[in-house]
Amino acid sequence: MSQPTFDEMAAEMRTALLEAVPHLRAFARSLTRNRDQADDLVNDTIVRAIAASNQFTPGTNFRAWVFTILRNLFYNQGRRGAGRFTSIDEVFVDEPAELASQEASLEFCDFRRAFWQLPEHHREALILVGASGLNYEDAAKICGCQVGTMKSRVSR
Repeated sequence: MSQPTFDEMAAEMRTALLEAVPHLRAFARSLTRNRDQADDLVNDTIVRAIAASNQFTPGTNFRAWVFTILRNLFYNQGRRGAGRFTSIDEVFVDEPAELASQEASLEFCDFRRAFWQLPEHHREALILVGASGLNYEDAAKICGCQVGTMKSRVSR
């Protein structure tokens, strides 16, 4: 069995990154609460992942690896006080724009409002395990906690 060539590894990395982007965006959005900031965070994550591609161990969970990069970038930016702002597009996020007869839309607004009121670590757990489909072990590694803690956060 031969080792993959550099071009083959680059193609695999590109494919894996493209598949991870929607999940990265959802996770970044749950952390930042801001669409523009989330997109910037995902872009920075992709650049970091490409630059550090030699540090990824083939055969391990790629998505967990890039989620860890994204989460670390977010918290490092927070420590530096990087741009905590609210986009004008999101000022009225909690206000339903639909008529009361549109029950599903109102239920979604209620869900969204409740989701944003959750503590940050609970939102992370729901996005990683529920929305992105990571297992508890990988989600716990990303968040730097025990597997039981992650299970508890998801169940709450």
